[in-house]
Amino acid sequence: MSKHSPYPCNRLRPAPLSRRDLLRQCAAGFGTAALTGLMSSKAFGGAVSASLTDDEIRKHEPFAPRRPHFTAKATSVIFLYMDGGPSQVDTFDPKPRLQADDGKPFAMKMEPTQFNNNGNTLGSPWKFKNHGQSGIPVSSLFPNVAKHVDDMAIIRSMTSLFNEHTNANYFLHTGIGVQGRPSMGAWVTYGLGSACENLPGFVVINTGLTPPGGLDNFNSGFLPATYQGSVFRPQNPPVANIRRTEATEQQQLNKLALMRQLDGEVLERMGRIDPLESAIANYEMAFRMQAAVPDLMDFSDEPQHIKEMYGLETKTKGTAQFGTGCLIARRLVERGVRFIELTCPSIGHDRWDQHGGLKAGHADNAMATDQPIAALLADLKQRGMLDETLVIWSGEFGRTPFAQGKDGRDHNPYGFTSWMAGGGAKGGTIYGETDEYGYKAVRDKVEIYDLHATMLHLLGVDHTRQTFRYSGRDMRLTDVHGELIDGVIA
Repeated sequence: MSKHSPYPCNRLRPAPLSRRDLLRQCAAGFGTAALTGLMSSKAFGGAVSASLTDDEIRKHEPFAPRRPHFTAKATSVIFLYMDGGPSQVDTFDPKPRLQADDGKPFAMKMEPTQFNNNGNTLGSPWKFKNHGQSGIPVSSLFPNVAKHVDDMAIIRSMTSLFNEHTNANYFLHTGIGVQGRPSMGAWVTYGLGSACENLPGFVVINTGLTPPGGLDNFNSGFLPATYQGSVFRPQNPPVANIRRTEATEQQQLNKLALMRQLDGEVLERMGRIDPLESAIANYEMAFRMQAAVPDLMDFSDEPQHIKEMYGLETKTKGTAQFGTGCLIARRLVERGVRFIELTCPSIGHDRWDQHGGLKAGHADNAMATDQPIAALLADLKQRGMLDETLVIWSGEFGRTPFAQGKDGRDHNPYGFTSWMAGGGAKGGTIYGETDEYGYKAVRDKVEIYDLHATMLHLLGVDHTRQTFRYSGRDMRLTDVHGELIDGVIA
């Protein structure tokens, strides 16, 4: 303690007034009342945005749209998460040498694998064919998605730091391989807010499977709880307790008014408290969702050919489920939701994690997702929405080019494939390269940090400038890493 200071530590020093505190405390709080009325008006939103910092806008209205750092190419993201790790050499990265050496001892040094039950070189059971004007090869697993390669930037040199599902999932979703950090969807909505007043800015559509690592893949971490993912299901209703339990709407409004009053009194006494302010915002959002969610799930305005295109009436296991999720994703983007993630459907056996039974397992997973994904890309494009919607397809890692046992593939973080479409991605592009067996990235190696940095860039966000002060450090999604993948940016 300094002899010149009456305060033993900074925690006892009176905190300076923020603009919001000043408005709340001066003139009996009429400043806050006026600002609340103005902020509720979309017509005034631009003027408020011009006069307040992003942090001040977040404090007052966490869902309000915010300025990007620069002109954005994309306004929304749809992340098609392929849980378990699809095999790159069986989908988008054909390797003639792999086929030629099928059944022979693997010619390269094998890195430690998850189960270390390694067999011989395993060629792909599927044929590859060139598609589109770009002539990009795609395996017969994806006959429908293959029609859209001219809109896709295929990254063949993805890498991960983790070889186990849970840690690799956290790394893919949050930029770090341990539990507790904010998901990329939370970072996106924290940075940009949402253009939708009646639905969450970050929605996860669980079409059947929750990834290893659980709901922490979609968490807000140290960011305010307002930005965590809201999990929907592709059924009506998509979220539990969406219908009120009160006998009348007025009773519910009276309850909400009382809660708002009590919470407001606590804030008046104690100042800004993130958990409480997030709770208030979430209660209000839940009330608005009661009208918005039934409209979202009402497909009566969708033409029959659109429902058929998405496979909503297809009997193949998982197709209708995932197709419904893809259609909901398009409808969420139309309503201004900023970040949507789809998880994999349940097809009766494992997700893309074929340690054995590669042919049947990958075929079933592809059958469930191929038609809906192609429909999503086609539908977005025909509506003029693909240019501003970034679609990302990726698993947490890939698979080995040698067998696990006789007919499976083990985890491979050293080289795998992801792709982007729309939203400023350079269509008809192949970026990066793996070796002649498809084992390791050998040219233009891409890390998860780079994928995150590029995604944020296409949304108009400089990943090095979007930070949150936590535990004495300015945290960001890409930590101290991340380079733009210039070759996939249009």
